[in-house]
Amino acid sequence: MFVIERRDPLSYRRETRHSTIRLIILFAVLGMAFSTGLVMVFGESGGSNFRWNLLGVVLALLLTVMLVRHLFWQQPWMRSAAYGWQLKRCMLRITNCQHQLKAGVAQQLPAAMQLQRFYHLGLTEMYRLDGNQEALDTLAAEKLAHEQQMQNMGLEVDLYQLDPAWLAEVQQIKASR
Repeated sequence: MFVIERRDPLSYRRETRHSTIRLIILFAVLGMAFSTGLVMVFGESGGSNFRWNLLGVVLALLLTVMLVRHLFWQQPWMRSAAYGWQLKRCMLRITNCQHQLKAGVAQQLPAAMQLQRFYHLGLTEMYRLDGNQEALDTLAAEKLAHEQQMQNMGLEVDLYQLDPAWLAEVQQIKASR
């Protein structure tokens, strides 16, 4: 279950930049090491060793991905990058059912109203962390109108935790149309 956290945008961007630089350096070092090793073992003197260099890069990429997924993801220096990825992934899941969500909001179904509110709060946080003021300004009026509509319905508006039931219910709207 995903929870929207309030993070400092400057710290977030600095931390994600540092983790990205670490991973780029790791990938580059692994790529050079694998490529050099493969060329030394299997390469031809004076011949084309492109395939061994390419294989070294591919192996480096695979190892880097495995290290990120299984070792680095839980490390403190990757927390901001992992949070940003999870936030964007969560927003994408909701975006993928946008047609059903809009239909549910038009029908004022509580689950759709709540999911739309969570989506607005998630987008706000994502834009704020990325420093995208233009997108924040564009979203503000729609977000406020939706919030007022929810208050008129007597629904909670502080929805910083995604309830999977909202998503499941909204996805069913397609089946009933």
